[in-house]
Amino acid sequence: MSSVFLRSVRTLLILGRVSNLPTVWSNCLAGWWLGGKGHAEKLPFLFAGATLLYVGGMFLNDAFDAVFDRQYRSERPIPSGHITRRAVWLWGLAWLVLGAACLFLISTKTGGIGMVLLFCILLYDGTHKHISFAPILMGACRAILYLVAASTASEQVTGLAVWCGLGLGAYVVGLSCFARGESLRGPLRYWPVLLLAAPIILALLINAGLYRQNALLLSAVLAVWCLKCMRYTFGAGEKQIGRTVSGLLAGIIFVDWLAVADAPRELGVAFLVLFGLALLFQKFVPAT
Repeated sequence: MSSVFLRSVRTLLILGRVSNLPTVWSNCLAGWWLGGKGHAEKLPFLFAGATLLYVGGMFLNDAFDAVFDRQYRSERPIPSGHITRRAVWLWGLAWLVLGAACLFLISTKTGGIGMVLLFCILLYDGTHKHISFAPILMGACRAILYLVAASTASEQVTGLAVWCGLGLGAYVVGLSCFARGESLRGPLRYWPVLLLAAPIILALLINAGLYRQNALLLSAVLAVWCLKCMRYTFGAGEKQIGRTVSGLLAGIIFVDWLAVADAPRELGVAFLVLFGLALLFQKFVPAT
């Protein structure tokens, strides 16, 4: 393969932040389980639709941020000249259209919730550099993805799916606040750490009886991982916010696993595989 082709492929992978795709797939898996599982034949369309919406949203993120990136992140694909802004717009819109189509192939309800997700993606992409509450929009995108996934299952959008989606959304708001500190070079805030604990608090409230032990174990795993990630920012020495954010992004998979603490071991193995893939992908493609 020519070096030009390989560079083009890598540019597309960087634009799509594909190292984060395992977290999107784990969101789908958890949301589907929370919706009562079943209808497994719909999962390929769910995974394809969610993947395309995420990649399309990340492409448009760079298209909207081109002016900002020229000043602060000149290594990004557009300001570095690896691809034109117009091409990124076309790629991004194409991915979004295809992603929405995949969700409508599942059902009108899934497609309708998918359109709400699409709206939130576009709203975030277009405003996140200009409004202070942009992390809430990012959290909303992940929470709504739970609802999209739940709508494909036998019981569809359950109360548990909604509550767990809110817990995931709070976690994502917390890590997004760290990410803003990296990109905007603003003062470091400590309160987002509290939001990272939201899934743990929720899990301990909703899991009782036989499920409490699993919830405690998975809560400990998530807590240890978050502490490990945050030491790169709050520990001694040079602050590495990007490394913290990358680790917390991979930690979304532990949040999903915690949300389905009652799931069988086979599903737990799937989450572990996805977590390993997220860390592996981050070695080749930046997560942020």
